[in-house]
Amino acid sequence: MSAAGMMRSAGLSVDPYRGPAGFVAAGGRMYADLTAVVRSKKLRKDLPQRMQIQGPRVAAAVERLLTDPRFSTQPGLPFRPRSMVRAAARYAGPVVAGTVRALARPDAARARAYRIASELEHHTTAPAGELPAAERLEFVETVPRDVLGRRMTGLIGILIGGLGASDLPRALLGPYAEPGDLDAVLRGMPHNPTTEMDLELWRLARAAEDVRDVLLVHPPAELAARYRDGSLPDIGLTEFLAKYGRRAVAEIDVGVPRWVEDPTPVFAVIANYLRVTDPEQAPDRRFAQAAAEAEAKLVELVERAKPRRPVRARLAGFFMRRARAIAGLRELPKFCSLHGFQQMREQLLAVGAELADRGLLDRADDIMFLDFPEAKAAVAGSDLRELVAQRREVHEREMRRRHVPMVLLSDGTEPESELAPRVTADGALVGMAASPGVVTGPARVIVDPAGAHLEPGEILVAPSTDPGWTPLFLTAGGLVTETGAPNSHGPTVAREYGIPAVIGVPAATTTIRSGQHITVDGYTGTVTVTDEPVSVG
Repeated sequence: MSAAGMMRSAGLSVDPYRGPAGFVAAGGRMYADLTAVVRSKKLRKDLPQRMQIQGPRVAAAVERLLTDPRFSTQPGLPFRPRSMVRAAARYAGPVVAGTVRALARPDAARARAYRIASELEHHTTAPAGELPAAERLEFVETVPRDVLGRRMTGLIGILIGGLGASDLPRALLGPYAEPGDLDAVLRGMPHNPTTEMDLELWRLARAAEDVRDVLLVHPPAELAARYRDGSLPDIGLTEFLAKYGRRAVAEIDVGVPRWVEDPTPVFAVIANYLRVTDPEQAPDRRFAQAAAEAEAKLVELVERAKPRRPVRARLAGFFMRRARAIAGLRELPKFCSLHGFQQMREQLLAVGAELADRGLLDRADDIMFLDFPEAKAAVAGSDLRELVAQRREVHEREMRRRHVPMVLLSDGTEPESELAPRVTADGALVGMAASPGVVTGPARVIVDPAGAHLEPGEILVAPSTDPGWTPLFLTAGGLVTETGAPNSHGPTVAREYGIPAVIGVPAATTTIRSGQHITVDGYTGTVTVTDEPVSVG
């Protein structure tokens, strides 16, 4: 509905319930429908190259589809160019102006971004007091459709400015920047809400030394239960959750419990942080060191290019400084949106509880398995328990699925599965280089970060990651994921934290076992299982 709101404000007609055309659901997951794009003579030409943003295996799978006779080409475009141009024109002026202002005055841009975020959170806060169920549903509809979609546009220019400033120096410096140099400039990035959260959690863990034994001995789930019933010593968690309790793994799904509801993952991370005994490995010290090295590398690159390319050197220096000033804000729109998602969830659960009391649902969170028209029908008296039971069964089955296809045909075929696994001559697994550096250490395979135990220096091996995983990054020695793209969350954070990462390694969580020693080469995109013991810092 957020996308629908933005598109409607751009003058495009979009059903608020069905959302924009070109998306389909499969197994409870949303997929982009590329059928019309694959069949378009004009759009298919460089489609595999454009799909590299989703990773090399997705691009290869899409390239195979171009030779599939079932996807015969058709003339024309799958959309009306005039409508798209008209919609883009509505945003172009404000976005370009916002980008220019952000690059010209980054401090003012940050202040403006925080002001927009504050206004957004104000307008996505539910009215206080008891509300009729119908009014609660109306609020839930309004947040993504009218507030997030329209108000979020004020941040687009600032984000484009930060992203552009991060990318342009690569072209400007050319051969004067060695592999990994520009990634080093983007490390220790300030003004990132997710990084600030991770460091705040580190400080909370350090302040909890007095109850260290309690936090290390008892399981995270038990600690979470004790926190909720008030029997756990005060460690400052209430203040942390007041600001960051909106977060969770898969947090853009309103159906997922937030940390404020179940802080089990938070206690798991606190325990991981308490195991850091080497002062040099302390996350705050590593972050400060990365920031200092980034500033030094920025100066070095400018001085290196200045003798022969003085204009390019000055421009590169300008953009690198702007990147450090505003690129960290890229997480801000999502972070403030999560406040609205949390408010939506609270209102939906209140409606669900009322329907459960009326015998129309079995429990409050059953409402998460209904769409808006169905929820309204339930409020009007429809008994939808059987429908919810069917959907909950499908959901639980899908949550047990270890492998989720990135590319899927309507007949259930997974084109990516037809690609041969990439393995080097010496048996190394091949993925995609995502963050430079080489590290060897014990692997820790984690498929769910809730309650996860990650020793300092262990290499995190996961299906994928999102911001709910990032507290683990502060103590991880490296990162390996089965999916992902170079600019997705995990690789971006890995580069900023300075840990080597390889993404897009098929079946990594089943091929690699916890405890095996592996070498992650973030330059070549390979992962080698060595099984040789090494010291872990």
